[in-house]
Amino acid sequence: MLRGEKILVTGVGGAVATPLARFLAVGNEVWGAARFGDPARRAAVEAAGIRPVSVDLAADDLSALPDDFSYVLHLAWIRCAPGDFEMAARINSRAAGRVIQHCRAAKGVLVTSSTGVYSPHPDPWRRYAEDHYLGRACTDQFLAANAIVRLYNPTSPPAKLATEAVSRFASDAFGTPLVVGRLNTVYGTAKCFPARYIREVLAGETITFNSDPNPHTPIHTDDMCRQIEAMLAAATVGGTVVNWCGDEVVTYQDYARLAAEWAGVQARLDVLPLPGYPSGNISDNTRRLAITGPCEVSFREGYRRMYDEVTAAA
Repeated sequence: MLRGEKILVTGVGGAVATPLARFLAVGNEVWGAARFGDPARRAAVEAAGIRPVSVDLAADDLSALPDDFSYVLHLAWIRCAPGDFEMAARINSRAAGRVIQHCRAAKGVLVTSSTGVYSPHPDPWRRYAEDHYLGRACTDQFLAANAIVRLYNPTSPPAKLATEAVSRFASDAFGTPLVVGRLNTVYGTAKCFPARYIREVLAGETITFNSDPNPHTPIHTDDMCRQIEAMLAAATVGGTVVNWCGDEVVTYQDYARLAAEWAGVQARLDVLPLPGYPSGNISDNTRRLAITGPCEVSFREGYRRMYDEVTAAA
């Protein structure tokens, strides 16, 4: 476990960055960078023992940040409109490059990407390894269907790939060790994406998926916290790419069916195909296992805790 380090977490306050920053704040000096447009978010960060710094990573000025961090977790991400590919790629990739340039003396930088960068395979049970084909197409038909399914922002894959490329260039240029974590679905708190399925089940809504089944390998935030040190230790100049995923294969339908089981209701499920979207997103966890060892939170246990948190707040 990291102790006595000075660590920068960008995008602090986000669904993934918040639990990681809070975990690291125990025994380390953690700085959290974000725009902090909401004063309540800044107050929550301070209450967790994290030093908040107002920074707009879409701009060029990082002077508010020190440059002597020992480690950096770059999780900041700007979501743009579904058709604004140029802005999504430009802002996100440049931000990553500037952060690495500014923190070039760090012993390790972790930049999060996504398993959404992989080219779809027709087999839903295909395990996507880090050397799988990259790139994903987007069509007008896709955008129309995705507006109903609400599963995916099509600007993300090109922006993530651009961010990976700029990060790896910056790592080479400045000699800064880098690890790129291609995230699968993250769950664990009521702020994480899968919480939408719990809320929709409780509201009696029909939940539309792009395929049935739709398997993937989600990772719990508690496991991510435990794996941070090992992930950073795997950083190399030029970048080490790792599928940051869980070890269990579950389906998106499991989110709805388990929530319905616990609520004592019937899940209402439907299917609307998304042209060009994969019918599965199972990450090959071989490389991550060699780096971090196995995950410790079982899916049913972790999702039940998440369900309880969502229902308690309802």
